[in-house]
Amino acid sequence: MIFKILPKKVTITLIFSSLIILILNGCNGKLPGGDARKFPADPKKRVEQNLAEGRGFTLNDTFGGSKGGTFDFANSNELWRASLDVIDFMPLSSVNYSGGIIITDWYSDGQNSNESIKISIRFLTNEIRSDALDIKIFNRKCNNNFINCNITETDKILVTEITKEILKKAATYKKEKTNKRKKARKK
Repeated sequence: MIFKILPKKVTITLIFSSLIILILNGCNGKLPGGDARKFPADPKKRVEQNLAEGRGFTLNDTFGGSKGGTFDFANSNELWRASLDVIDFMPLSSVNYSGGIIITDWYSDGQNSNESIKISIRFLTNEIRSDALDIKIFNRKCNNNFINCNITETDKILVTEITKEILKKAATYKKEKTNKRKKARKK
């Protein structure tokens, strides 16, 4: 009844204040982790101690939400960079780093405009190894004016060659990155 008489702002303030008082009263004057003698003064050591003891939380953990994921820049992934470098002569149709897929548009070298290829590269892992990529190459042969086109998946020879080239380039990028890190540490 008293809430009907008071203005809305005062009512909300009273309810909020009452909840805070009840919460603090339940602690009996001692807040958890309130004893400063148990924690080091150095912030770095405090962080290490909290991590070792498993303290801390995020709102996603509290409310059961899932993490959004880790976002790296695409140029920090050697396999990704190498793939783009190997097929840089082809127009790209779809590139999705977070989804791990690169799809080119149909490409023709100009000698035979009725034949073209399309490459799809799917990343199965970020590690530089032979089974990290799923590459598919499609060949399109058309009659005059792109009527009655026949699309087939090419043989594995071209897929193997492109995979080798990508892996070789990715290994070179990784080696360069490692060398830069070693030089930076020495300085």
